[in-house]
Amino acid sequence: MTIGHHHISMITKDAQANNDFYTKVLSLRRVNYTVNQDSPNMYHLFYGDRTGAPGTELTFFEIPMVGRTQRGTNAITRIGLFVPSFGSLEYWEKRLAEHGVQTDGIGMYAGRAALEFEDSEGLRFVLLNNQNRDIPAGWAAWESSPVPEEHRILGMGPIEITVREPKKTIHLLQEVFGYEVMEEKGAMTRIQTAGRDYSEIVIVQQDGAEERPGRGSIHHLAVRAKNTEELSAWNEKLLSMGYRTSGEVDRHYFESVYVRDENNILFEIATDAPGFTITGPIEELGTKLHLPPKFESRRAEIEAQLKPLQ
Repeated sequence: MTIGHHHISMITKDAQANNDFYTKVLSLRRVNYTVNQDSPNMYHLFYGDRTGAPGTELTFFEIPMVGRTQRGTNAITRIGLFVPSFGSLEYWEKRLAEHGVQTDGIGMYAGRAALEFEDSEGLRFVLLNNQNRDIPAGWAAWESSPVPEEHRILGMGPIEITVREPKKTIHLLQEVFGYEVMEEKGAMTRIQTAGRDYSEIVIVQQDGAEERPGRGSIHHLAVRAKNTEELSAWNEKLLSMGYRTSGEVDRHYFESVYVRDENNILFEIATDAPGFTITGPIEELGTKLHLPPKFESRRAEIEAQLKPLQ
């Protein structure tokens, strides 16, 4: 059984604008900036809590020539982020307005008080009241955030996936990762592992054309594996059930396996360790371009292809 989300990865057209929004408006910590390991001529940015702990990581691939997202079904469509309290929602409603980010005011989402908004590229978010409940032990506030500690973003909450045939996505998540259905209401199904809110996925049934990804679209959702042994076991189980996987992939910061469900939703399984602290002291995370060892000999070539990031 997975114990929750690991990270979620998106597409941005402009790394600098993306960096400014997530560090200055949402006040997340840039815990790592590196390159896409499958295409090292583009940035891969990571934001999260003090150490970028599993369950707090928002990651972005920069693709400068990418077009607009054409919204549709069979896609991951919204990211939930927990904030401590209802008062935090009121704080964020005001803060977002001060930064020119439009919201529809505090409402409800999946049974919780919530504040919905989009970033400048149309990536959809919802802030959710955690009601001061317990959070994962590994999550730690970034002490240099300008947001008061009592209102800082804690980590990932419900992730919304919109699909034509929910049973196909639910089947993978139940049979492999141990998710359980918590609620079915109209076109919406909420699933979790072991009743953990920070593992929740909200599945929405929607017919129509498939989404065409672009800037502001979500590439994949990663769930947590405790270690490489568990990762291997899940890979074998997926193969035995007829799913095609990537096999085990070394991402330097974690080990991964990728799989698509029958709705073409891409999931990653990622190990907790080693994490971003392998890049250097915690105090220096995200302060300079980090390259996995396999790219270090190409640093000059890689840096020459990247627009400097402030």
